[in-house]
Amino acid sequence: MSTITVQTASKTYSVRIGHDMLHIFRDEFLNELKGFSKVFVLTDKHVFSLHKGKLDTLLQDLDQVTYYVTPNGEEAKTFQVYEDVMTKIIETGLDRKSVLLAFGGGVIGDLGGFVASTYMRGIPFYQIPTTVLAHDSAVGGKVAINHPLGKNLVGQFYQPEAVIYDTSLLKTLPVREMRSGFAELIKHALISDQALLDELMATFKTADDFYSKDLTPFLEKGILVKAGIVAQDETEQGVRAYLNFGHTFGHALEAYGQFSRFLHGEAIIYGMLYAILMSEATQNLAFDLDELISWLDGLGYETALPSDVPFEAIFENMLHDKKTTFEEIKMVLLSQIGEMKLVPCDRALILQTFNQMKKGE
Repeated sequence: MSTITVQTASKTYSVRIGHDMLHIFRDEFLNELKGFSKVFVLTDKHVFSLHKGKLDTLLQDLDQVTYYVTPNGEEAKTFQVYEDVMTKIIETGLDRKSVLLAFGGGVIGDLGGFVASTYMRGIPFYQIPTTVLAHDSAVGGKVAINHPLGKNLVGQFYQPEAVIYDTSLLKTLPVREMRSGFAELIKHALISDQALLDELMATFKTADDFYSKDLTPFLEKGILVKAGIVAQDETEQGVRAYLNFGHTFGHALEAYGQFSRFLHGEAIIYGMLYAILMSEATQNLAFDLDELISWLDGLGYETALPSDVPFEAIFENMLHDKKTTFEEIKMVLLSQIGEMKLVPCDRALILQTFNQMKKGE
């Protein structure tokens, strides 16, 4: 069990991470929850079916508990689901002394945080992640829902009361979800430390290793990377943009696939490969891309961009990226591992790199 402190300009809170954390921390957590008038639990169908027993055990001593179960995946981060959750909250009679628990993966954390931040102009919420991906999304206070034209375009910065991360829940994840979340660990290594990347590559060589090797110490390292950057720049006015390495192209690809064809991490793998190619071309990055691709292939990632993905659709989606200003697309690029720049990119460079991705098929 470990406790990581996240310090931001608006709030300081803890991330408690470890195997069976919901059991270890139960009594202390219950005492905190008893200080709220009502508890509203937001989760999705898959997590509810797998872990309802844990929720019942955790909350059985509380009187005022309401559950809301959303659809699975990015389908939950829509205006319609947001409105439905709000309607349930209003009908339940939550007040400003109530609390929301976001129990699930990154989608539930994003939706739950956005609901909490906007209901009565803000009520407290806790992040209780159940996926590898959520080690990234649950920390730092970015909360949002999607618009059909772009991912996370409707949202804000709103920090949780705490993050309670029980890594024993990860064993139920299907391998595709494991890979999706692991992509963010790879990102944290690329933007921070060659040694961390080397350790990941040495430890995890096939998808089976996600289940047989202990992910917890690597998740802690990923959280520490993010917490360090968020402490410097809570609302992404500067260095926090570096956490978006691979996300400009990746989010554009997710939107093109209508948030269903590609999981987040699958799209981010393409996005990081795209950013590395552009970094090699413009920042003199010296990087063994073939070695990285071989490792990713061994883990089961797709690294060749599908031939049906059209440039114009991706470019249009990139124009909706939150870093784009005055219709100028900006990319987070590497000069070396751990050293990033936010670089304006013209259409010609974006197309040239896109064509390089296509040649990699």
